[in-house]
Amino acid sequence: MARWQPDARERLVAAALDLFNERGYDQTTVMQIAERAGLTKSTFFRHFPDKRDVLAAGQDAIAQLLREGIAAAPDDATPLAAVCSGLKSAAAGFTFNRDLVARLKAAIAASAELQARNALKHIGLARAMVEALQSRGVPEPTAVLAAELGALAFKTAYARWADESGDLGAMACEALRELQAAAADLD
Repeated sequence: MARWQPDARERLVAAALDLFNERGYDQTTVMQIAERAGLTKSTFFRHFPDKRDVLAAGQDAIAQLLREGIAAAPDDATPLAAVCSGLKSAAAGFTFNRDLVARLKAAIAASAELQARNALKHIGLARAMVEALQSRGVPEPTAVLAAELGALAFKTAYARWADESGDLGAMACEALRELQAAAADLD
C-alpha cells in the first residue's frame, strides 16, 4: 500500500492490533506498527501520541456524537431517552469496523495496560454523556447514573454487534432498556 493513501489511521489500528495479538503488547514497537501498515514512524505519531492510544482511535469523535445526540433529544425526553438518542447518534455517525472487533478484544484481554486504557475510554464516554445531560438540566446523580448505564449499554451492544448483524444504535438502546430493567430489579 502506498504511504499516501488516505486510510493511514485505520491501517495503523489494524497493524497494531495484529501485532499486539501476534507478539504481545509489550513486545510491539511503534516502528513495527508503522512498518506493518506501510507507513513511517512519524506518520504513526501524527495520528497517535503512543501505541496505547491506538485503542482510543475515534474516541473524541464518538464522544462528540454522543453529546450532539443527547442535545438533539426532545426537550421532554427522560435522561435515558436522551442517552438513547446519543447512542444512536454515535452509532450512525461513526464508522465502526466489525472486522477489527475480535482482534481488539483479544489484544485487550491479553494486556493489563490495554485493559486500563479501555477503562479510561469508558470513563471518557460516560463523562461526555454526563456533561451533555447536565447541560439539559439533569441533576448530577441522575446524569451520572444515566451516563454510566449508557456507557455500559454501548459496550454491551458493541460486543453483540461484533457477533451478530444488526443496527448498533438499536442494539445499544435495547441494551440500555435491559440495564434499566435490571436496575429496577435491584430494589
